[in-house]
Amino acid sequence: MTAQLEEATQDPAESREEVKRKLASAVHAEKGSPWIRRIGPYTPLLLILVWEVLSRAGVLDARFFPPPSSIVETFVKMLMDGVLIEHTAMTLSRIFVGFLLGAIPGVLLGVLLGTVRPLRQLLEPIFSSLLPIPKVAIFPLLLLIFGLGETSKYVIVAIGVFFYLFFNTMSGVMQTPTLYEDVARANGATRLQRWFTVSFPYALPSIFTGMKLATGGAFVIIAASEFVGSQSGLGYLIWSSWSTFAVSKMYVGIVTISALGYGATALEGVIERRVVPWVKY
Repeated sequence: MTAQLEEATQDPAESREEVKRKLASAVHAEKGSPWIRRIGPYTPLLLILVWEVLSRAGVLDARFFPPPSSIVETFVKMLMDGVLIEHTAMTLSRIFVGFLLGAIPGVLLGVLLGTVRPLRQLLEPIFSSLLPIPKVAIFPLLLLIFGLGETSKYVIVAIGVFFYLFFNTMSGVMQTPTLYEDVARANGATRLQRWFTVSFPYALPSIFTGMKLATGGAFVIIAASEFVGSQSGLGYLIWSSWSTFAVSKMYVGIVTISALGYGATALEGVIERRVVPWVKY
C-alpha cells in the first residue's frame, strides 16, 4: 500500500524523464552497434582488399581474377584514350531512348487498365502471357525486322522497360482506396481528372519502384544485345575483351555497367524522395 502511494505521488516530471530515457535506450538498441554502422559502408573495400591480396599471393588465378589494382590501371588507360567514354556514351544513349519509349506507354497503359476494370479484364491476360518471355530471346527477331542499326536496340530496351512500368503502375492504381475516388467524384471530378489527381499520385511509389527495376533490367538487356548486334557499347567491350582474353578490359566493362546502374538508381531515389515525400524511406 505504501509503495502504491509513493508511486501515485511521484513527480510527473520525473516520470516523463524516465519515459524519455527508456525511449532513447530503445532507439539506441534498435540502431545496433555503432561500430557496425561505421564499418558497414566500407565492406566492399574490404572485399576488394582481400581480392587484391589473394590474387597477388597466387591463391586466386590472376588470369581470371586479376588484381583490382591492375583493373584500375586499365580503367585509367581506357578513360584517357577515350575508348571507355565512347562505349559508355553509346550504351547510355541506347538506354535513354529505349527507356523513354517503354516507360511512357507503360505508365499510361498502367493507369488506364488499373482504373478501367473491363479493359483490364480484357487485356491483362495478353500482357501476362508476354511477360515471362525472355526479352533477349526476341532480339534475333528484332534484328530481322529492324536490322543491325540502333532501332533494334531501342526497341529491345523499350520492351523490357514497358513491362516493369506497366505492371507496377497498374498495381499501384488498383490499390487506390475507393474513398479517394468517391470524394473526387462527389466534388465533380471527371474520369480523366480522377486519373491524374487521385490514381496517378497514389501509384507514384509503385511507379518509382518499377523505374528502379526497369533501370537495372535495361542495363542487363542492352549489354546482352550489344554482345551480338553491335560494334560499340559496354556490352560489345565486354564481349570483345572476352574474345581476345583481355580479362582486365572485361572487368572494366562489367564494373562500369555496375557503377552506371547504381548511379542511375540512386538518382531515381533522390527524385523519388522529392516527388513523393509522404513515403517513409
